[in-house]
Amino acid sequence: MNSGGPQRQLPETGRTRHRRLREQGSLDRDRLDAILDAGFLCHLGVTVDGHLLVVPTVYGSDGSSLYFHGSVASRSLVASPGAQVCVTVTHVDGLVLARSVFEHGVNYRSAMIFGTPRQVTDPEEKLAGLRCLTEQAAPGQWDYARRPSRRELAATALLALPLDEASVKIRTGAPDDGEGEDAGLGLWAGVMPLRSVWGDLEPDPLLPAGIGAPAHLTQRVGTAANRAARRQAP
Repeated sequence: MNSGGPQRQLPETGRTRHRRLREQGSLDRDRLDAILDAGFLCHLGVTVDGHLLVVPTVYGSDGSSLYFHGSVASRSLVASPGAQVCVTVTHVDGLVLARSVFEHGVNYRSAMIFGTPRQVTDPEEKLAGLRCLTEQAAPGQWDYARRPSRRELAATALLALPLDEASVKIRTGAPDDGEGEDAGLGLWAGVMPLRSVWGDLEPDPLLPAGIGAPAHLTQRVGTAANRAARRQAP
């Protein structure tokens, strides 16, 4: 991610222009990177056999592309080069509980990425993309576990979506009705934060005795689940 330099801007297009709640929108590319770095699960919107599907799948971001695969959706995209997709990543940070139901809301960070993914066929980029995807979810696991075999690589469809066209929205803070007419109702209002943390590791029941969990996993127990994954260079 960029740090200390001039602000990088996302281009505004017909698909990324913020038409509602414009004050929550942002063209700051660093905010897009931060949202992607903070998670590993996305929802892929794609047309498969004439039907619109939204497929949950894991992803990895290297700062210029989003790598992902998703079984049926991936096969459809491979068979239909040039197909447009929309990928969304959302983090819920809390409920905004106002004095009236109308003013209730959600504190969140979200990104929508639009474009045409390409199938990754170069063996070196495919390995790098799968490493990026694995490390996004579980940093350190790529060097710990067995790497994919040639047969496994051949059976895996990996797609790369450029981060050139994206929409970012972020909502933070208290309810908006603290100075309105509902302020006199005498009702509690505020934010109920939502925080996800990694729980205690649960060993495979078939794991032989004496095999302990590696440090890169144990050190994540109790840490924030939606902020622990960080992009690592392939």
